[in-house]
Amino acid sequence: MECFWRRGYEATSLRDLTASMGLTAPSLYNAFGGKQELFSRALERYLDRATRDRLRRLEQSLAPKAALHRFFAEIIEHSISDRQRKGCFLVNSALEIAPHDAECRAVIAEQFNDIKAFFERCILKAQADETVSSEVDAGDTAHLLLGVLLGVRVLARAKPERAVLEGVVRPALAMLKPPRKGKAKR
Repeated sequence: MECFWRRGYEATSLRDLTASMGLTAPSLYNAFGGKQELFSRALERYLDRATRDRLRRLEQSLAPKAALHRFFAEIIEHSISDRQRKGCFLVNSALEIAPHDAECRAVIAEQFNDIKAFFERCILKAQADETVSSEVDAGDTAHLLLGVLLGVRVLARAKPERAVLEGVVRPALAMLKPPRKGKAKR
């Protein structure tokens, strides 16, 4: 995973993979079937350990609006502490591989849908607990937050500065205002 993450799919050679894994080329092929299969498994491992775990943990442990804020706070923290500027393996893969590999594109699209669904569930739950106005369109706002996330992850590769990244996120999260006081409930 680290090899593909640092170098990208195309720039990672079989020699890089065998050296980092301590395997011979035949052993790698016997165990994983080849570079593409190994990449698919590495991406799935990343998604399980990073993205899916984060979504599950935040949704189960925090109030919905707090989960959204924490999600972006963690993304910003990871982005600015990434000294190698390797970025997000998912986003890197979306940019490099998804246009040319239908199977990879499907996995990436599904993960983006899962992230968007997390955002939407949090917004709907926050509307139910009246911490976000019912006037906010949950679906559209979830799409916007997905776009903000992807923008932050790409921007952080070139300019991993807290003020810049928070400046991108802050206006989007500001849309999640509580209901106006004095407004009659429907």
